[in-house]
Order: sequence, then structure tokens, then C-alpha cells
Amino acid sequence: MNASVLVINCGSSSIKYALVPSEPDRPRLAGLAERLGGGDAQLRGVDSRGESFTQALGEADHTRALEAILDRLEGRRPFAVGHRIVHGGESFTRAALIDDDVVDAIERTSALAPLHNPANLEGVAATRRLFPDLPQVAVFDTAFHQSLPPRAYRYALPDALYRDHAIRRYGFHGTSHAYVSRRADRLGGLGGGAWLTAHLGNGCSTCAVWQGQSLDTSMGLTPLEGLAMGTRSGDVDPGLHAHLSRQLGWSLDRIDEVLNRNSGLLGLSGLTNDMRELEAAEAQGHPGAALAIEVFCYRIAKSLAALSCALPRLDGLVFTGGIGENSALVRERVIGLLPHFGLQLNRTVNSETIRGREGRIDAGGRQLWVIPTDEEGQIADETRQRLVQKGRNHT
Repeated sequence: MNASVLVINCGSSSIKYALVPSEPDRPRLAGLAERLGGGDAQLRGVDSRGESFTQALGEADHTRALEAILDRLEGRRPFAVGHRIVHGGESFTRAALIDDDVVDAIERTSALAPLHNPANLEGVAATRRLFPDLPQVAVFDTAFHQSLPPRAYRYALPDALYRDHAIRRYGFHGTSHAYVSRRADRLGGLGGGAWLTAHLGNGCSTCAVWQGQSLDTSMGLTPLEGLAMGTRSGDVDPGLHAHLSRQLGWSLDRIDEVLNRNSGLLGLSGLTNDMRELEAAEAQGHPGAALAIEVFCYRIAKSLAALSCALPRLDGLVFTGGIGENSALVRERVIGLLPHFGLQLNRTVNSETIRGREGRIDAGGRQLWVIPTDEEGQIADETRQRLVQKGRNHT
């Protein structure tokens, strides 16, 4: 039976795709259509032979790009389409079979993710036109965190802001935290472990997972809360906005731009948001790079220590994401900041573990893992699971 799922991650000017077969040994067809809406759109990807390609698309919109992607599937028609949707609000606790009611619910949640949900919906609309006979499933970044208890998801704000305007902590990177924690359960021989997971890339978040459920996470109402990231500030004093407005005359739009696009590793270093370049600059004695890495690692460790309060015990720690999988330096420094957790790092194994390689990096005691995330695979699995259950309530 063909159980390949076409996974779509649609942005305002891009579409990331992967055709994920049900057989793990079969190759994936994957790529990225970018610069959509302009005159120089292009499609880049990898075919079934593992060879790279680039195709000029000209003045392509999302529908034209998806048509080009369909041509690149080499006749391997999917049996379903799985869509990454950033924000599901409180409406969705799991993946949902897409119909008009689900689209309306996602649109109502767009105020919570104005840069993401409308773009995600463009991909939904285009694929529904191109594949009217295929089932389509929405998989939400926030759904995995709907198991948070009120003590973790409520802000200490007037109740009406939650009751009437849904202002609460939602969390993100849910597909990644779900995948790596469940993979750690299998690798570690645990039926349902107690894990701290760290998704570290340009966007970063941590999560406390107990028996397959998220109990707390670092991101909140938006992906800006929590850790220092590539260009995002993470946590700042809530009074900062008023201070910048009063003292510097900055508008809310400018403050939002600075906190989201000019802060984090980039803002601290004054150089770059690329951890590889920062590590090289630190080795050459650049003080800004050294400070950026120090703040980055400290904030991760501080967050992990805080999230441990959500767990009844701690079985181990999992690193994932571009930085989590690649940077032995970051892993070593974060673990070094948590001496009271009894984590013992095998420095030799840690230094040899690189992206794409799954590995246990502890020297005994609590487990330390590097697990490459597979968000596309997780979305495909949740799509298949939802279709098995499609006769039930979609929320």
C-alpha cells in the first residue's frame, strides 16, 4: 500500500516540502521553493538518486510552485498531504483532518501568529485546489504542548485576558520535541521517560516531557519568549517596551523588529547569528562572540534547570536542532553549567558526534543524547495516525 505523505511547510514566500514514504529505507524527495511572488523564484531539492537540482520558476506564486513540486515527485503520488501549521491556539490538541471548519478555526487563530498562520493557509488552499481528492491534515506546532497544566500555561495577568482573548503560554517546536523525546524513550529503553529536550537552532526552545507529554516549555504566547536565539532576544523585562518607547521614542513596530530580528546571538556579538562563525571568532579572541556564546549557553542551562521542576524525576537530556546536533562546544558548556544534576559528559564521544549522527554522549548516570530531529517524519506519522482515526471528532 502506498502510504507516502507529502509534507508541506508553507511560508509567505517559500514552500519547504518532503515526500515521506512509510518505509524508512526508501529515499525521500525533498526541497525548497523560495522567493515566491517575485520574478526570480526557484525550486531547489534532492531527487530519488540523492542528486541535487535547481529549477528556475520565474514569477511563480504558491500554486505554480506546488505544480513544479508535483512534477518533481517522479510519479510517486502521495496518499495524503500533511501541513505544518504554527499556531492552533486552544482549538487543536492533536492533528486535524482539514475541512472548511478547520480552515476557519486556523484563520481565527491567526492573530496569535500573524507571520505564520496566513502563510500556512496559503499552502492549504493551493494543495486543496491541486489535490482535491487527497485527504489533507493539519499538524500544529502548539498541539504537543496542550498537555501543559494551568500552572505552566497561565500568565499572572487578569483572568479576563485569558478568558476573553486567549492570552496564555502555548509553546512551539512541538513536532520536534515530540519526535526526539519519543525517540529517546526507545533508545533509552524507557516506556515513558522523564526528559529535558533542547531544540537549538536559529529558533530555540526547551521542553520538559514526562511519559510522552509536554509538561512545560520555554516559548509562550509567541516564539519570542524563552531562550536567547539566533536573532531573537528571548526573555526580557516586560517593562522594556515602555522604557524604549518613553526614552527613545521607539514605536511598537520598531521594538518588535529589534527583539525579533536584531537581537540574540546577532545582537550580542555584533557579528552574526551563525554559531559556527561565532565559535571561530571566539577562538580568535573576539569578545562579542565570547559573550554571545556565554549568554546563549547560560540561558539554556537556566531554562533546563527551571523546567526540571515540572518533572517527577529526570532520566536525561536530549539535544537537537542545528546547533544542538552540531555544536559539541555548546553541549559541553550547557552540561557544565548543571553540575548538581549529576550529568557526566563523555567529552571524546561528544566531540565526535555531528549532525545526522544519533548518539549517546554521557559517561554513565543520567542519559545524554544527541538526536537529529525529524519534523517532516513526525508530521507524516501524525498525518497517517489521524487518517486512521478520521471517523472521530477532529479536535
